[in-house]
Order: sequence, then C-alpha cells, then structure tokens
Amino acid sequence: MLQERIEGKWLAAFRRVFALNGIGRGTPVAIVSETQSRPVLVHLSELAAYDLGAEFCMICMPTPAQTAPVPVKSTGTSWALAGNRAVIEALKRVEVIVDCTVEGLIHAPEWPEIEAAGRTRLLVITNEHPEILERTEPKAEHAAAVQAGIAALKAAEHMHVTSAAGTDFHVDLRGAPCGGTAGFGTTPGAVAHWPGGLCLAFPGKGCAQGRIVMDVGDMNLTFKTVLTSRIDFTIEDDFITAIKGDGIDALHLREYLEAWDDPNAYGMSHVGWGVNPGAKWVSAAMYDKRDMQAVEFRALAGSFLWSTGANQYAGRFTLGHFDLPMRNCTIALDGRVVVRDGVLTEGFAA
Repeated sequence: MLQERIEGKWLAAFRRVFALNGIGRGTPVAIVSETQSRPVLVHLSELAAYDLGAEFCMICMPTPAQTAPVPVKSTGTSWALAGNRAVIEALKRVEVIVDCTVEGLIHAPEWPEIEAAGRTRLLVITNEHPEILERTEPKAEHAAAVQAGIAALKAAEHMHVTSAAGTDFHVDLRGAPCGGTAGFGTTPGAVAHWPGGLCLAFPGKGCAQGRIVMDVGDMNLTFKTVLTSRIDFTIEDDFITAIKGDGIDALHLREYLEAWDDPNAYGMSHVGWGVNPGAKWVSAAMYDKRDMQAVEFRALAGSFLWSTGANQYAGRFTLGHFDLPMRNCTIALDGRVVVRDGVLTEGFAA
C-alpha cells in the first residue's frame, strides 16, 4: 500500500500540468471533488493552484447513493453534480474546472450545458495514486501523436482491427465523432485527461461488426484485472451477441453484464488506441486495486481500446460500462496501418 501524503515531486508535477493547461496568475479555477474523492489529489490541486497564483475556489459534492444492481467502480460518468443549479452556474463562470470527482465529468449530464456557455474548459485528474500520475504526466511533446491519430480517424471511413488471437472487427467511421487528449488544453470547451494520450471514435448506430478475441494479458479495466483466459465476443450491429470462454474472465463478465438487465450495457461505446509512453502494461501487477482507477491502461501506447456501454452519439445510455484495452492488435484505417501487432507506426507514436 502506497502512502498518500504530499510529496514535493508530486506537487511539482501538478504545477507543471496545471501550467500546461494554461493555469496561471489570476486564472479563474474551480476545483471540484466529492466526498469519496481521493483527498491527496484535491490537496495537491489546491496547493498547485495557489502556487501558480490562480483565482480558485473549491467545491465538494456529496457522493451520490449507489443504485445499480452490482458494484460499480468504473462508469466513466460522474453523477456527483446531481443537477445542482448553483454549482452548474458557478462552473460556467470559471475558465478551468479541475475535476477531482471519482469518475470524472467528461460524460456527466451537466457538462454539455457548462461547455455550451462558451468559457470553461475541463482538466480531469483521474482517481489514481499520485505515483501513477507522476509516471504518466502529460508532456507537450505528446500532442503531435494525439493530433495525428485524431486527424487520421476523422479522415477515415473504415477501421479494421485484427490479431493473431482471432480478432476480425470492422467499424464504419463515417460521421463518427472523433477526439482524444494529450492531457492538456487551453481553449474554451477543451477536455484534458490525466493520464492522457488517447485517440478514439464513437461509432454511430449499426456501425460495428465482427469478432473480438481478448487474449491472456489483455485487460478488463472495470474489474482492474489482467485476463488469464481468452474471451471471444461476437459483435452484431453494435451489440455483443455472444460471449464465449471457459475461464473465470468470461464467466465474470457475462454475469456482470446480465445483472444490469439492460440491453444498452451490451452496446459499443468507443474504439481507439493509446499513445502514452509512460503507461505500462506491467503496472497492473505492481499496484493494489485501491491505488488505481486503471485509467493508465486506456492510454497504453499501441493498445487497441474498445468500450461497452453508454454512447450518446448512438442514443444509448447506461451505467453498465467496460473499458477493454488489448495487446498485439493491428489497427488499419482505410487500409493504412496505424498500429501493427501492438506497436504504433511511424507518425503516430509519441
């Protein structure tokens, strides 16, 4: 168990990342957390904002009651703001929201309204131990690889993902919203994520088809586990229609999805790949589950990341959610290979 105290090196990292996100003297900032947030992250954010001379306030919301039929440790959506009008209006008036909520506000129902006000940008500090954030610190030099990946996704009509394990997966990218983050942004509406380094697309209705085979060593981030057995998925018109596998990994995933009793939990959310050179597969073996939110593994350089659950662009909403990064895949966009056997090709690596 790592200790959660203020370390000078972590405070220095927070100051660098805040500065990279345009936070400086006089910048209006709101540090938003909830009662179940990791206290050391809130404290480091407070000290970094103070040291940089930001004009900041701190808002702490009660963590909402859990109403799901199963334990929920990774939804990708924070409900902590709870539609509170006073908080929403306050957040429209700052330039930067430093987001220390447990799940992050990127997909929160309140964020589109705040974003539409035209002033605020978002810096999500994920619920990781500071040591993990230190190692995956966003760097200015990561931006080129992220922007190249986003541009390639936007220009492409078709994604084809294959692997030696048997994956043969097709995604129609026409009209799909594409994005990502290197971990920093300085314009209104920008969304930054620490750890950053991710390129992704949200396919529309009926756009995902094929077979995905997760192999030993791939990851289930919702469970924060490395697979010890294969899981074989059939995807038809965006939805998982079969989950095959005799190991505990397939069994747990099937039972968890079934518990939601919600067809949208089986839907495709987003697809993409990671570019962060500081993120490492072996890290999962080095930390207790309580030390990590496992967001690091979404940004693993050369991984194929696919996700199930909510996809607002396809009109599907649910709290049932899985992020599933895979090793050793090849990703091609209109025949152009951007990841070959788990390694980013030239022009797409940070």
